[in-house]
Amino acid sequence: MRVSDIMTANPICISDAASLKDAHLLMQSRSVRHLPVISESTGEFVGLLTHKKMISIVLTTLNKYGQGALDRKERFVPIAEIMETDAQKLGLDEPLTVVVQYFIDNKLGCLPVIDEHNKVQGIVTSSDFVKLCQVLLVKQSL
Repeated sequence: MRVSDIMTANPICISDAASLKDAHLLMQSRSVRHLPVISESTGEFVGLLTHKKMISIVLTTLNKYGQGALDRKERFVPIAEIMETDAQKLGLDEPLTVVVQYFIDNKLGCLPVIDEHNKVQGIVTSSDFVKLCQVLLVKQSL
């Protein structure tokens, strides 16, 4: 099996020109925990914003400035300043045996799937592996 067999195709992405507030609202409204970040000018993958990172920044801002200032401060924190720029990424044909070991070794929640033009094609999350396990377990019990 390959990455393309289990990935979520066409994931929700966010522009590198967006704010932390934009990401916060997008994650809430679309019920996602990972946002590949794409360049506003080229559409290419430039980084990754995780729910864990966003929550950490929100809590730090909340503790430092208080609830009243949180909304205002979030609007002025650019995604480009907080995204992970050295995020690991996958190709469509990456074997799942390699990917699952990478997830285990690095305790990751997701990996973006990028094509040869550095465009986001999908995302593989730990939930995708749980779904795969479910399918395999059901097949085994038949």
